[in-house]
Amino acid sequence: MSQNRSSAVMQQRVEATGSLDDFPTPPWAMRALCEALIARGEPLHQLTAWEPACNRGYMARPLGEYFDRVHATDVADYGYPAKDGVADFLIDWSQDAPDVDWVITNPAFRLADDFIRQGLRYARRGVAVFVRSALLEGQERYETLFRDRPEDIFLPFVERVVLWAGVLLDPDVPVWQPPKNGKPGKLSKPTSATAYCWMVFLKDRLPCGQVQRIPPCRRALTRPGDYPPLPDHLRPPNDVLDGQEPLFPESGLSTVDRE
Repeated sequence: MSQNRSSAVMQQRVEATGSLDDFPTPPWAMRALCEALIARGEPLHQLTAWEPACNRGYMARPLGEYFDRVHATDVADYGYPAKDGVADFLIDWSQDAPDVDWVITNPAFRLADDFIRQGLRYARRGVAVFVRSALLEGQERYETLFRDRPEDIFLPFVERVVLWAGVLLDPDVPVWQPPKNGKPGKLSKPTSATAYCWMVFLKDRLPCGQVQRIPPCRRALTRPGDYPPLPDHLRPPNDVLDGQEPLFPESGLSTVDRE
């Protein structure tokens, strides 16, 4: 039986109800937004940003390369040492809200609408959310958000952005896929069938919405140290690597089954 690769199936990324939706964002994807904003004339080095779902800091750190100040919070503690606190972004912050120009984040998909509306309450210049491109779809979301407050700039990625649950993976470093359904285990590079984009909501609205594709830029915007070591559960068994020349010395992976 052939695999169902329809759009409806390929865009699914199922998370349990109440899940924290832990899908770390690659730093290069964050830099891609910053470069796009700079190209539009945003003086990011003079501005402040709030990352309210900072997770392990994979977006907050590259934001700090561009912005004068980054305020980082999350509803859970993922161990990011530079976070400013553990707090629910969706509460009424009143006078406790940080003074920021931008709110920039990868929200839990089911809460994206709420994050956008909340961000527009506190950001002086705009809100940018990294989301599945499927966020554009849906009659209910149109009625509750996009009909009255559509995005000003839609920035779809031309190349795939690889997101895995609970771990940030380098697309160039193969991971181990254990035997399944009678098929042997193998090493293969992380991939994704899900399309992602940035959606930007400006406080000073544009006369009409704009589409600006993000061209291939992963390699150009990746920096040393962006990716953590490969978790043990994604490393191949020792007998797979015996006698093989390491493909990536820092990861301990060999040349077998590179593709």
